[in-house]
Amino acid sequence: MGWLRSLVTGLSVPCLMLGLLFFAASLTPSLIPRGPLVQGILGGIVIALGYLLGKIVDLVWRAADLPRLRGKAALSANLVLAAATLLFILWTATSSLKWQNELRVKMGLEPAEAQHLVTILVSATLTFVVAYLIGALVVALFRWIRSRFYRFMPARRANVLGVVAVILILFVVTRDGILDRVVTGLDESYETAQQLFDAAPPPPDDPRQTGSSASRVDWAAMGKPGRDFVLSGPDREAISAFTGKPAMDPIRVYVGRANAETPEDRAKLALEELKRLNAFEREVLIVTSPTGTGWMDPGSHDPLEYMHNGNIATVSAQYSYLQSPLALILETRTGLDQATALLEVVHDHWKTLPKDSRPRLYAHGLSLGAWSSMYGTNLFRMVGDPIDGAFWAGPPFPSDLWNYVQNARNPGTPWVLPEIGDGSLVRYASHYADASEAPAGWGGMRIVFLQYSSDPIVFYDPFSLWRAPPWMNDPPAPDASEHLTFIPVVTQFQLALDMALAFGAPPGHGHAYYAQDYIEPWVQVTAPEGWTDADTQRLKAHCDLGFQNGCSN
Repeated sequence: MGWLRSLVTGLSVPCLMLGLLFFAASLTPSLIPRGPLVQGILGGIVIALGYLLGKIVDLVWRAADLPRLRGKAALSANLVLAAATLLFILWTATSSLKWQNELRVKMGLEPAEAQHLVTILVSATLTFVVAYLIGALVVALFRWIRSRFYRFMPARRANVLGVVAVILILFVVTRDGILDRVVTGLDESYETAQQLFDAAPPPPDDPRQTGSSASRVDWAAMGKPGRDFVLSGPDREAISAFTGKPAMDPIRVYVGRANAETPEDRAKLALEELKRLNAFEREVLIVTSPTGTGWMDPGSHDPLEYMHNGNIATVSAQYSYLQSPLALILETRTGLDQATALLEVVHDHWKTLPKDSRPRLYAHGLSLGAWSSMYGTNLFRMVGDPIDGAFWAGPPFPSDLWNYVQNARNPGTPWVLPEIGDGSLVRYASHYADASEAPAGWGGMRIVFLQYSSDPIVFYDPFSLWRAPPWMNDPPAPDASEHLTFIPVVTQFQLALDMALAFGAPPGHGHAYYAQDYIEPWVQVTAPEGWTDADTQRLKAHCDLGFQNGCSN
């Protein structure tokens, strides 16, 4: 048991106190409500980070040969630090249930009856112990390598080369581990895609649908997201029953990744299908970029087809089979290239048509699809004959165009819901704002961003490691906690965890976008003829509450 004794005796009390301060700070609220187990794991991670930061500071202090407290002075300082840390932990631990419940109520969730403090403490302790043991193994590896170097080089050189050797070893091990997981994920995605192809249902009988025997797009290669998109949505009977007027069957064109080899070929195939279906004779044409898997949110597209009485066509092309996080890391370029190719091909044909008879053309995307759609919407390229507008929902924080627009906000307007100029070109919507109000009326092009104030996919800030994100300097949004406070290092990991939890938030919060919040922004962007506020309310009542459900029933 000597090794266990050495681990315990080697534990630095000041460094542990710093880690516990980080743990106490992690109990403060962030954007998304957290359960006790998740909170405990987060707490254990930040304890380990605080401990590591303390050890690094200690090493630098020793290397600089700065004075150190010893004896009774050191003991007294440790006792004072421990007492202050304990009081801070007690305060945050007893307040955390109140903070979490305030946030839950704002998001329409039932308050938690108990925070299960025991679960938090146990899971945090276990997480820290695992991290501490990993750190101890790394230290043991360094000492073993250094001892070998001592045999044939000076101590200082052995120390430096020992550190370098450990870093290289960890890099190789970590790299191989990550690649193994990525390859596994790719294999599973590929296998899933093959199952989708092999298990394809019979193609549609209607020649007016993409994937039919008359279509230029092969049904079996389209993939399940594309087939679901083509077969779902309201038909003219459902639309007419809602509007009380004769309606048309909406046109939906989807090209799967396996339908052609390159983004350009997929874009050309989509254009051919649009021409075959006479999509350029419709009133509205939407060029949409899907999410990483190729999924298209029915909560966005179904309402739009109702409000335009079916006189609409929507086209999309798949660029990945991967879940959005993997697609973001591994296939970012593919998504950007596909969105660019599709919009360029459609726009190049569209601008050759007579202006008085061609459809109004819009760009659209959700989440990763919003990022790629924004990238593909090259406004400088379109300046001679621009599209009519764009609607982007849940734009991820790295999006260049989104960041450019955000930083152009009018002074004094909040980061989560900014105002841009007089509102004639760009407006913002959220769960509590619908983009209908602005100092000026709409101009020739209409752009709307839909972003929830509690969405960490949108508002994560890589620099929150050491400074507060811009939105933390504003008064809290309606669904944000008044107790949300910036804490270096801790806030970074809180927001990172929020991103993982964002998809499971209640509809209208986090990254859970749903039909009711798409409707009015679509009205603002596409200006359906004869549409009234009463129609908007009827359509909201008609649509399902779930953000992944559409309005086709």
